[in-house]
Formats: sequence, structure tokens, C-alpha cells
Amino acid sequence: MKRLLLKTLVAALAVGAVGLAAAQDIRERSFKLALQNPKGHPLASGAEKFAEIVAARSGGKLKVNVFPGGTLGGDAANVSALQGGTIEMVVLNSGILAAQVKEFVVYDFPFMFANAKEADAVVDGPFGQKLHAKLQDKGIVGLAYWELGFRQLTNGRRPVTKVEDIAGLKLRVIPNPINIDWVKALDANPTPLAFPELYAALEQKAVDGQENPISVIQANKFAEVQKYLTLTNHQYNPQSVIFSKKVWDGLNAAERKVLQDAAVEAGTFQRQLTREQASGSVEELRKAGMQITEFSPAETAKLRDRMKPVIEKHGAPIADTVKELQAALDKLRK
Repeated sequence: MKRLLLKTLVAALAVGAVGLAAAQDIRERSFKLALQNPKGHPLASGAEKFAEIVAARSGGKLKVNVFPGGTLGGDAANVSALQGGTIEMVVLNSGILAAQVKEFVVYDFPFMFANAKEADAVVDGPFGQKLHAKLQDKGIVGLAYWELGFRQLTNGRRPVTKVEDIAGLKLRVIPNPINIDWVKALDANPTPLAFPELYAALEQKAVDGQENPISVIQANKFAEVQKYLTLTNHQYNPQSVIFSKKVWDGLNAAERKVLQDAAVEAGTFQRQLTREQASGSVEELRKAGMQITEFSPAETAKLRDRMKPVIEKHGAPIADTVKELQAALDKLRK
């Protein structure tokens, strides 16, 4: 027994020594982290938690400065700056990275994930890691996946209680081809627009509506400029936490480990916060004056059918990736 205790103590001291050595290897550095949602949104809170963890694990040597609310520009500008090394980190919709690696378009497929638990298992597993690894050749390091959640539809013109009600609406979409195509498939008019420009566009009625998760609708005060909310759950958005490879290559192993581990740990916190807030936010939006409807199972089935050709079109060029994703989903659903 004494020998076992001695071995345990020696092992613990060895681990502590390694940890101390690693901490001593960490140099003083600061990083900028950009995202589109405002302070108070679960993604911004997740970024703040990430900064706290990094500071604690590095003994205050590594500092992360969080820039929420699109203050450093839209997603496309942020990714470009990250590749150039002038912004070290970005948190964004994973599907936006299809502009860099075409396979990321699968994350924008409508009705791909049945629930959040299923999505977590896929993006945190081999499939999600394989996609993040593809970013290396584009000057991007994928650290972890966080969550924006399931998307819903808002507009300022009329209640949407059935699929046909969407026709004719001018809807802001994330600027990528699949989102443009699925809005067209519903006979609506897609308007690609960077997120920081969205509130003003809604206020000035340059667009009729938009689609985003409940947390985004609430945090960005869209109830002030949108009267109607329809719960459709038409799309799920994982968020990629990405780092500039140009900067990453200049970090040592200890610094990289702090950042990598913190991204995963903060992601657990961020997802839980997103889900907790979403459960109560619908009523808050109702109190704020929004008229809320929910698609019936029959209307949801119609919506799925209208979007199938879009999925087939955008899935064809990445057929192998689609098969891998479907295999991962099939395994979970057994």
C-alpha cells in the first residue's frame, strides 16, 4: 500500500513538474478575437470565458481581447485578416468557411441535424475534426466547434403560418450560395448582407426579414424592427473557432495547448448557455411584442420537400463528404 502511495506521489510530482515547465515556456502575448454577435450573446459570453481560461492557464501571460458585435468588420473581412495574421482568432458560422473549403457547405444544409445532441456528436467527432483539418492549407487552424443553434424566420410584413406565406418576402441571408438557393426555392427574394448591416436594413425596410437562432434575434433586439417570428428550426449552425495559422506557427507547444484546451472547455460552457437561454427567450420575445407562430408537422414536411433539390445540387460536388456525414448520422440514429 505504501509503495502504491509512493508511486502515486511521484507521478503527481512528475505531472506537476511538467506543468510547471510548460507554464515557464509560455511567453507574454496578446490576441484579438472577433465575432459578429454583441456582448451578452452566448457566443460573446463564450469568448469571454475562453479569455478567462487562457489567462488562468497561462498565469496571465496570454491575453485574449474580445471584439464582439462586428466591430472588426464582417465575417469575410475577419477571415481575410486572420489569414494575414492581423486578427488572430475568429468565431463564425462554420458554413461560411465553404468559401475557403467547399466541403463546409454541408453545415448549411437545411434540416441536416435532428437535435443539438446529434450535432455535437458529429462536429466534435472524426467528421468535424477532418473538416477543420482541411483549413490548414488555407492558412486557418480550427480549434473547436461552438454553437449558434437552430435558425428561425422573422419578418415585418405578415404572419407566416405556412410555406406559401414566405413567397415574395425579401430575406437577408448569409452571403453564400446554398442560403441564396434555398430562399429562392421558397419563391422569396434572397438578399446577401453582412451581419453588422442587418439591423439597419430591417429598420429601414431595405429587407422584409431574416433568419437566425432565437438567441441572435433576442440579443440583437430584432423585436424592435420585426413583428413576426415563425419557429421553423430549418437549419442548425455550428460555429468554428478558428486561429491564424500564420500566428499559430510561431507559438510553442505549451502556448498552443493552452489555446486548444481553452477553446474546447469554453465551448462546453457556451453551448450550455445557448441552450439555457433559448428555452426562455421565446416568451421574452413575445413580451417584446412579436407575434409568434410555429410550423405544424405538415408544413415542416412541405418545407423539407421544397429544400431537397437545393441539398442535392450543393451536395453533388462534395458527394464523398455527404456520404461520410450521412454515415455518421446513421450510426447515431441506430
